[in-house]
Amino acid sequence: MPRPRMSVVICAYTEDRWDDILAAVDSVRGQSLPAHETLLVVDHNPALLRRLTAHYGDGPGAAGREDVRVLANAGPRGLSAGRNTGVAASTGEVIAFLDDDAVAERDWLHHFAAAYADPRVLAVGGRTVPVWASRRRPPWFPEEFDWVVGCTYRGLPPGRVRVRNVLGGNASFRREAFEVTGGFATGIGRDGDRRPLGCEETELCIRLSRARPDAVLLIDDRAVIHHKVPPARERFAYFRARAYAEGLSKALVARSVGAQAGLSAERRYAARVLPAGVARGLRDALLGRPGGAGRAGAIVAGVAAAASGYAVGTSRARGTGGARFAVAALPEAARPPEPPREKTAGGSPTRTPEGAA
Repeated sequence: MPRPRMSVVICAYTEDRWDDILAAVDSVRGQSLPAHETLLVVDHNPALLRRLTAHYGDGPGAAGREDVRVLANAGPRGLSAGRNTGVAASTGEVIAFLDDDAVAERDWLHHFAAAYADPRVLAVGGRTVPVWASRRRPPWFPEEFDWVVGCTYRGLPPGRVRVRNVLGGNASFRREAFEVTGGFATGIGRDGDRRPLGCEETELCIRLSRARPDAVLLIDDRAVIHHKVPPARERFAYFRARAYAEGLSKALVARSVGAQAGLSAERRYAARVLPAGVARGLRDALLGRPGGAGRAGAIVAGVAAAASGYAVGTSRARGTGGARFAVAALPEAARPPEPPREKTAGGSPTRTPEGAA
């Protein structure tokens, strides 16, 4: 059976990650199974859009090839709409998503594509490994909470296994999944550097499984990416804020799909994985190993923050002024942007200088 054509979508929003964005694209270009195309979707940042268009376009000094396209987010600000823009513009049978501050290992797409040999498979996720800015995991930071920094956490089963949902920074979907669901919900996922909400991929996967009860969703831990963790996210303040925001997001999802579906995996995680993590931390503390007490305390604090966020989110969702999200139709297929132009005194168009408003 022929391998599906793999489109890769990378969403970007800030020039501060310029080198990271280029590294992400290079890692896609170096795949053992070549990507059909790479789509860079820029989230309402005209300067970054111009710079990436110049870098990957056909102009003098450009590093581009036809396999990289730069697009503007055609929807509202935020990661969900950016991903939807990429889906609408893509032409592959499978759409894979890679964070703009991550690099994929050489066989990343190969492992994704192999799983789609089963026509029932509509989504495949992978394993995301943290790359700490300090070059080592903070001693107090529990592996059970690596989802806080967008990475695979302790408690997920190894190998290629069936799951309720994939994790959005390292995931792929068959195009059919978006034809069934309509795409990622807006108003729930990340929006630049604002409060770090999430769960848009969880909501999408639950909606997909409801629409297609025979659908198979997998995680293959051989499909590996390495995700940068900046210094600010190694701090306890971010840990606590992100756990609180996850509670807010989970409340929105539960409000939409019901608590039974929206919290099924979380109940098992809270009942089995977290108590075992606390026990390991306390054991390490008794044995004099560094960070044991801190990890146990961080797990307790993380649970408390998430529970608080969930309570607040539930209360808001019940009220008339509560947060909402919407599942919108995918935007019309976007085209590579034309370079901004302005007219000279003689009426002929000239290229607007990079960085101009």
